Amino acid sequence: MPARRVAVIGTGYVGLTTGACLASLGHFVVCADADPHKVERLREARVDILEPGLPEAVREALDAARLDFTGDTAAAVAEADAVFLCLPTPMGAGGAADLAAVEAVAAQIRDVLPPGCVVVNKSTVPVGTCERVAALLGRDDVAVVSNPEFLREGRAVQDFLHPDRIVIGAADRDAGRRVADLYAALDAPLVLTDAASAELTKYAANFFLAMKLSFANNLATVCERFGADIDDVTEGIGRDPRIGSAFLRPGPGWGGSCLPKDTHALLTVCDLAGVDFPLLRATIETNVAHQRQLVDRVAAACGRAEDGSLHGVRLALYGLTFKAGTSDLRDSPALSVARLLRERGAELTAYDPALCAERPDLSDLVELADDPVRAAEGAAACLVLTEWPELRDLDWAAIAARMAGHEVHDFRNLLDADRLARAGLRWQGIGRAEAPTRVA
Repeated sequence: MPARRVAVIGTGYVGLTTGACLASLGHFVVCADADPHKVERLREARVDILEPGLPEAVREALDAARLDFTGDTAAAVAEADAVFLCLPTPMGAGGAADLAAVEAVAAQIRDVLPPGCVVVNKSTVPVGTCERVAALLGRDDVAVVSNPEFLREGRAVQDFLHPDRIVIGAADRDAGRRVADLYAALDAPLVLTDAASAELTKYAANFFLAMKLSFANNLATVCERFGADIDDVTEGIGRDPRIGSAFLRPGPGWGGSCLPKDTHALLTVCDLAGVDFPLLRATIETNVAHQRQLVDRVAAACGRAEDGSLHGVRLALYGLTFKAGTSDLRDSPALSVARLLRERGAELTAYDPALCAERPDLSDLVELADDPVRAAEGAAACLVLTEWPELRDLDWAAIAARMAGHEVHDFRNLLDADRLARAGLRWQGIGRAEAPTRVA
């Protein structure tokens, strides 16, 4: 298939990955962004997103003269065969997706789109957005197609180039095929459908994953109550091919840039359509309740038993990003737990390997430490909230020496309980009745 001219609007996780990877497939791509400082850095292959393989993909595409960056959106789309909208759709008032960025860009490019080009909604958007964008464009000679992304942070490049499936929804079947042709070099199943079905597929997928996580977290509580081991139980059910093992690991709740906003957005549109979806509502409520339960556990161990207060209790948090391998803090379950702890009066110090260089301003919530040992100074307990592998190899004896208490609440079941016991620490995981070993 001949190379196509592609414009990508937005250079976040999805936009930058889409642009770099389409260029790696042989297309000529121009990525547009409103931030001139970001554009200048990207032209120099300076990628600020922590995403394995992405800086290399950008550099290779720039060196091959198949990728460029600009702050001029109109110029980017003027000669494009396809225009990908990779714009933020955050949670708005009442849980609905905020489409302000999508609608603003549609108005901006309406009069400069070349006849016959295809506008591709890559952003996660509610059902009906393709029709809405088409109406805003008001161009009979321009098709609008839905092509939702299924990228995992930390594996975005790998997921783009080796997808489980490519979903394309279009009223105009020819336009859908033209978008599918952009991915012709990839060996992946193609789901070619209508726009509404493609838009709903993205929301349905994220809801199902959130539901599995809420199920796993509830199951962990059941395991603790009956003396079962959550790892053994999830292995037993995960080997059933009808269930699968993915998203069955318990933790401090689910979060990130997709699951919270997409589940709320789906619930909002269902409410507006008069569709009762109790399973979706319960999935969201279960996530919040699970996080409160974890905080109750910490308060029972370290706080005042009579009222559950943690006033004046110092706690060390290990991991703040929503998952390992990324610096993304958006809707991080670790931050949700931290806020609940602060509401109880706890004093928080945190260490996260991805944040040592970036130093985000979290001063209203936690004190950031560059060193994991220093983070434990005077702490009644340590809480593992993000599954960074390097946390396993910390100097836990040195950490224990700095702590005021000896509790480690491992809400990722990441650490070796025996190793912690040798350091004089008491390990408490999630989904297990008791720690496998005891401090002598």
